[in-house]
Amino acid sequence: MAAAAVPPNPVPIAYQGGTSAAVPEWLNKGDNAWQMISATLVGLQSVPGLVILYGSIVKKKWAVNSAFMALYAFAAVVICWAIWAYKLSFGDKLLPFWGKAGPALGQKFLIKESALPETTQFHDNGTVETAMVLPFYPMASMVWFQCVFAAITLIILAGSVLGRMNIKAWMAFVPLWLTFSYTVGAFSLWGGGFLFHWGVMDYSGGYVIHLSSGTAGFTAAYWVGPRSTKDRERFPPNNVIMMLAGAGLLWMGWAGFNGGDPYTANIDSSMAVLNTNICAATSLLVWTWLDVIFFKKPSVIGAVQGMITGLVCITPGAGLVQGWAAIVMGILSGSVPWFTMMFIHKRWTLLQKIDDTLGVFHTHAVAGLLGGVLTGLFAEPTLCSLFLPVTNSRGGVYGGSGGIQILKQLAGAAFIIGWNVVVTSIICVVINKVIPLRMTEEQLLIGDDAVHGEEAYALWGDGEKYDSTKHGFYSDDTTHLNKTTTLSSGATQVV
Repeated sequence: MAAAAVPPNPVPIAYQGGTSAAVPEWLNKGDNAWQMISATLVGLQSVPGLVILYGSIVKKKWAVNSAFMALYAFAAVVICWAIWAYKLSFGDKLLPFWGKAGPALGQKFLIKESALPETTQFHDNGTVETAMVLPFYPMASMVWFQCVFAAITLIILAGSVLGRMNIKAWMAFVPLWLTFSYTVGAFSLWGGGFLFHWGVMDYSGGYVIHLSSGTAGFTAAYWVGPRSTKDRERFPPNNVIMMLAGAGLLWMGWAGFNGGDPYTANIDSSMAVLNTNICAATSLLVWTWLDVIFFKKPSVIGAVQGMITGLVCITPGAGLVQGWAAIVMGILSGSVPWFTMMFIHKRWTLLQKIDDTLGVFHTHAVAGLLGGVLTGLFAEPTLCSLFLPVTNSRGGVYGGSGGIQILKQLAGAAFIIGWNVVVTSIICVVINKVIPLRMTEEQLLIGDDAVHGEEAYALWGDGEKYDSTKHGFYSDDTTHLNKTTTLSSGATQVV
């Protein structure tokens, strides 16, 4: 009797695995494409997103320096991440809060299937509760995706010390803080550390990225010291339109920021992207309304701040809360950080003494903590089951273990805050022994021309004599460096 014919494969060959050495059985092309797109979106938030935003939201004299601090941090993190920091964050466990350092450079490691080795969740009796995280794409995609998250964290932190931190000290600060602070939070909450297994919720970085960068930035600002008195008194943005362009890249890039964290293009990823935009839009509107009600004018910078606080607040719960909860979180993220920035900051002596240039403490630390606590309140059980390793997780409004979840969120936040205050302080003190954290007084007076020998804008033709009838009377208090004498009056210097 003739053998039965082999039935044809119902899956089109374009979607089959095992068709070549470059397409193994475990590879899901759609998941891999989405993960690489998500990583690119997050990368674009930094370069050029925050490079543009930082370079335009600051005073003209600091445009080049501020943009370059962001660009330098991105490049430095990429190299450190690949050589040792990825495995500190997502490798085998060394300590309950830290992985074992090692390179992520060889093809044997990078082309195998992704795995986060410490993420298997066990019941108390030793049986498996949730299997290890094993996405259907290569380690190379995972390494790069996690790298851009690490990079943007350092860039956000930089916002607290713009306009006075010694660029050479910043060059030393970036790899040290990445190694001893960021990797600890990442492993503890995402890589299979003690907070991950305890069930602290941080969907996409409310704690790992925003609470840590806001806390560390505020701490670093204390050690670096304030900007010059003149800069603190008057610090107008040099290009509001370009600031909006950078902010737009930041907002749209957040689709990859929150949508990529399920490590697959699934239904939870879609939920996360929608919630992200709902919360950001609500927060922007609420912040703007508050500006109009209390200050009689809608501030464009304020709208950007509200957008950011909304994006930050939803991040720890993007794929864990329902749409109505995203609106509630947007209302609170547009009002609570607004209140801490506009009222508490002006009445609390400590906040006034520490010069946080872009208000990162309010927009990231306050909003990140708020988002973490609200996630513990609103996390929906069904959505939690799609993502979290601890089964039966839920927010406080859903009863059961929800009340305990809020306490877990507060405890996780306390660990991140405490670690960052201590470690950031140690790093700043150590660097200051070798490299001054703060620019010289001459650099603080002159700005980009003294620090980099470059300026952001040529406000009139090179070699053209300044004519107030042609060039106006605009001044942002910039002093220009003359190569033959110590100082000279430039067109934007106050005379």
